[in-house]
Amino acid sequence: MSPAVADGWRPTASIEMLRRRARMLADIRAFFQQRDILEVETPVCSRHGTTDPAIESLASRYTGPGAPSGTPLYLHTSPEFPMKRLLAAGLGAIYQICKVFRDGESGRRHNAEFTLLEWYRPGFDHHQLMDEVEQLICQLMPQTGPVHKISYQRLFEQHLQVNPHQTTAEQLRQCALHQDVSGLECLDLPDRDAWLDILMTHCIEPAMGPGLCFVYDYPASQAALANIRQDVVPVAERFELYIDGIEVANGFHELIDATEQQKRFEQDLQQRSISGQPLIPMDGHLIEAMKYGLPECSGVALGIDRLLMQMTGSAHIDSVIAFPLYRA
Repeated sequence: MSPAVADGWRPTASIEMLRRRARMLADIRAFFQQRDILEVETPVCSRHGTTDPAIESLASRYTGPGAPSGTPLYLHTSPEFPMKRLLAAGLGAIYQICKVFRDGESGRRHNAEFTLLEWYRPGFDHHQLMDEVEQLICQLMPQTGPVHKISYQRLFEQHLQVNPHQTTAEQLRQCALHQDVSGLECLDLPDRDAWLDILMTHCIEPAMGPGLCFVYDYPASQAALANIRQDVVPVAERFELYIDGIEVANGFHELIDATEQQKRFEQDLQQRSISGQPLIPMDGHLIEAMKYGLPECSGVALGIDRLLMQMTGSAHIDSVIAFPLYRA
């Protein structure tokens, strides 16, 4: 047996890192207990999955009672849908720490199985929730550095002198070429959002500097499950948190309109069909819960593994989890 195989049973994280992880989780639970936010558990598997074309679910099969043999089951990519059903049922402010799964995600900051902290605040808008996220991070990381809150439009204007809501795909492509982003000469992306993502990841994120940066009010085309505010230019009431230029959280002032939510699911499935991606059953339970009455609320998903990486200065996700997928 080779040394590599013989050592394959060992955790990739150090014993001290695993203890640090346990302390962090205990501190997070204490934070929510102090605010009377209830910890919940929801199913890891569902007959429904995310329709988002940017995310791929891991699938299994169910052979037990209550469904036809071989019914697909999807490991959840987020606990969002069942947590919103709990909100509609009247449970109030809730949070969850759980394992989630996304197919095809592997790399320095990605593992197909990772840990997510997700919480929902009835009565909060996305700005109020940003403040609470800041409070949590500053409690976990007392030496966080400066804290900035900036709109998506202002961020692009500040770093690239372009208005992301008005610039065409070709103009964004030319901006990327002007910024010397490598490998783009033959890249043909007609979609504005694809070019905006390239500019964000290749040009803006590396220039963010130290500290916390909350970016809010995204283009309406990137709303996902967020409410769209009808300003002069409609914007998605959504935010992302970056720590030292690394994205660790994604939050929404949540969409509560069931008809609009179903429309977005159907648009996702249409895009999946065009792209040749698997068609994932939309969550009808969520639609029915929203029809019953999802309260005005905001929610956020925060990557625990990435947060611990930033807290400890770790360069690779393997150093903060016990067993990455290749050792599972």
